[in-house]
Amino acid sequence: MTDAQTPNLRASAREMHDAGLCVIPIKADGSKAPAVRSWTPYKVTRSTPEEHDSWFPPGKAAGIAVAYGAVSGGIELIEFEGTAIADGLLDEVTEIMDASGLGDAWQSILTGWASESPSGGRHYRARVMGAPVPGNTKLASRLAREDEYTPANKQRLAENPNARIVRVQIETRGEGGYGLVEPSCGTVHATGRPYLRLDGGPGTIPTISADVMDTIHAVCRMVDTLPKPEIPKAAPRPMAPLPDGGLRPGEDYERRADWQELLHGIFRPLITRGSTTYWGWADGQGGVKATTGRDEHDRLYVFTTSSEFAAETPYSKFGAYAQLHHGGNHKAAAAELRRRGYGSEPARRRVTAVRAQPGPLTAGSGALDPAAEPEPPHDQEQPDLRVLPPVRPDLDITNEADAIDGVLDLMRTGQLPDLYKRSGGPCWVHHDDSGSPEVKQLGTDNLRAYLADHLTSYTVRVDPKTEIETEERELLMPKTCGTILGRKDWPLPPLRGIVTSPVIRPDGSLLQSPGYDNETGLYLHPRVALRRLRAEVSADSLAKAKDIVLHQMLADFPWEKPSDRAHYLGALLTPILRPYFHGPTPMFILSSTSAGSGKSLLKDIFKYAYGSSDTPWPENDTELRKSITTQLYTTGHPVIVLDNLPNGYTVKSPVLSALLTAETWGDRVLGASASVSMPNDRLWILTGNGLQTGGDNGRRAMWVRINPNVPDPDQRDGFKVGDLRPWLRANASTVVAALVTMVRAWVAAGSPTVRTRKGDYSEWASMLAGLLDFLGVPGWMADRADAMRQDSETAEWAAFLIAWRERFGDEIITAGSAGSTLAEHVPRHPKTGELPSANVLGGWLKARDGRFFGDLRIIRVWDSHRCSNRWRVEQHQRTGQ
Repeated sequence: MTDAQTPNLRASAREMHDAGLCVIPIKADGSKAPAVRSWTPYKVTRSTPEEHDSWFPPGKAAGIAVAYGAVSGGIELIEFEGTAIADGLLDEVTEIMDASGLGDAWQSILTGWASESPSGGRHYRARVMGAPVPGNTKLASRLAREDEYTPANKQRLAENPNARIVRVQIETRGEGGYGLVEPSCGTVHATGRPYLRLDGGPGTIPTISADVMDTIHAVCRMVDTLPKPEIPKAAPRPMAPLPDGGLRPGEDYERRADWQELLHGIFRPLITRGSTTYWGWADGQGGVKATTGRDEHDRLYVFTTSSEFAAETPYSKFGAYAQLHHGGNHKAAAAELRRRGYGSEPARRRVTAVRAQPGPLTAGSGALDPAAEPEPPHDQEQPDLRVLPPVRPDLDITNEADAIDGVLDLMRTGQLPDLYKRSGGPCWVHHDDSGSPEVKQLGTDNLRAYLADHLTSYTVRVDPKTEIETEERELLMPKTCGTILGRKDWPLPPLRGIVTSPVIRPDGSLLQSPGYDNETGLYLHPRVALRRLRAEVSADSLAKAKDIVLHQMLADFPWEKPSDRAHYLGALLTPILRPYFHGPTPMFILSSTSAGSGKSLLKDIFKYAYGSSDTPWPENDTELRKSITTQLYTTGHPVIVLDNLPNGYTVKSPVLSALLTAETWGDRVLGASASVSMPNDRLWILTGNGLQTGGDNGRRAMWVRINPNVPDPDQRDGFKVGDLRPWLRANASTVVAALVTMVRAWVAAGSPTVRTRKGDYSEWASMLAGLLDFLGVPGWMADRADAMRQDSETAEWAAFLIAWRERFGDEIITAGSAGSTLAEHVPRHPKTGELPSANVLGGWLKARDGRFFGDLRIIRVWDSHRCSNRWRVEQHQRTGQ
């Protein structure tokens, strides 16, 4: 600092004018106001030496000032107030300038023309090159300290306690502004102290590029401590404290995070002064770009527009983390921080656990265990076969995707009982009012109802103020259930069928535990209370079983031949053997000569032992197909009876033929567009009087014929077991145990078979032939000749070919000749009963070309001369003839 200069204002004005500056006079009353009527013209037109001489005569008290901006050649003043000097801001700014690579430029400004104001401030000038000088700008401020309050400040605060008393620390004088300079003194300033020159002068003002000056301004703004309003996007507003001292993830991150770790890769620390750290680009390019620790909240301020952050906006650590990693999404940022272990575990009000419904819950594994409780009475209600956990599992369904994954995981881990899958999707098994098992394919509402019964589902509601999480009971949305059902597969046990009595597994073991069997995928839903069976079948138990079935229950039926009794017993044993063999079974036709012969009783034995579904014979094949699909898709009855066919009816249906040779039945479900496939694992029975078969149905049938040979057969009496139905009601479980015992004894003997040919049913027929032979029951499939007679079509054509052979021998003739010569033997039209024309008969012959009827068959011979078919009948030569 130098001593006070001689106040020769005229000489000072000449010095400044020679440096290209515009000078104006200042009043000597402490107001710092221009001593001209209007100084506005001097904002654009430089004052002249003549004006200076008139303004500054010798001995006149006045001050002198410089008008900044374009009028003075692009000069700008940077002013550090006395409080800024006292606070050490000049040294801090200088240190930042050095760290920013601006040290040389800043030093040239500090030594170019430096002045000291009467209040102890510092004035520095620079000529800006390359851009207009901006207007007056406040670069750095702070709140006034209480000891700095003036009486006016105190009055203002008294009137408005929320008012802010601000002290400007650094500002500029630029376009349209002016500033007092030395040698102003005396009463020009309110303090009476002079302006002093510290270094350089008007002739040594440095020239600085506009870009560098902008950077210098930015550095000066970095020391601003005036609190700025925080925006939630950058610094979330403080929230009410959580109960019990809990911390939100953002709050915890704010306490634990470190700026250097958070800003790694973006900024690096350059210098630290006190609590403030100055940051530059991580790659070392450029100068200071940001600060932290400037205020008590330790906010990040960025002074460049080239980063991810908004310029000159205070960022909390959590706000900065959210901006960098989640695009400013605080909710997502908080969720991620919670996953990383930040924040205290939020308090949660749990949903009340729902216990499973009480009841006789059992897996059924001990139902046939001799050591178990005594056998219940036969008239007891159906047992509850469900397997339920003591407490239903919980599932958070707040997020739909998590809800779907959760349901599938519960399926996968077996926590959703009584739920299975088959063609078409998830299903459950239940019983109707009569105790018969049914399979329900689940729709959206069914699955939602099931999950409501077996699952405690809830959504989590979070109080935004306290962060207390409350679990609220809520069912899965229908669309969520629909999405689950829309999958192509489900992690559920497959339901391959329902059985209503113990059955033989493919490995020869006995499935006897009610409920689902994991080995076979079968569900045992007992029709009657199961008798306990000994581990091994003794000769006495086998003899007793045969006596119950053959010599009591079936003793009084008027079988036409032993084969009818054998066939019926084979049918009665087939449901127990069903899982033991592959392939379909033929249909059994229960036929009698007249009503009241006992067909219904034979049918009812199946009903009492296994349960059966009775359905009337459909009027056409379309209805028959619908009926078959309904029975296979919805019911669990192992026996399906097509009942009361018309007297003398000829069973001739291509739909029935297709069913009886198919292991799997496919069809479209009624009321839906989806097609399903189901295993054809049922026993099909037809009943009627005087029935016959036609077409291919004859080869797919097993006949059971009864003939009481008395008038009024329904009046017969004196049966061995009395009335059969009451006896069955009382002894159904005994009958089932006897049938199972007969099959078990055969399996224990090695499952001997007797090779028997029956087309697609040969495996089953050979197995039953061996079983009945083991039981000593004769007649199995000994009615082949009688069966042909029951086939009206086969019998009719066999008679026709016999007549043909007798009349023409090996002669080759036309269809017309055969029809006219053998008119009384030609098969009639099935609908009209009329004789066929030559063309129609030719078509019938063509359809039966090469087929045997008895030991005769039709042979087609092509007549190339007439380009037509001719025919002959050939007799099969048996071996040894």
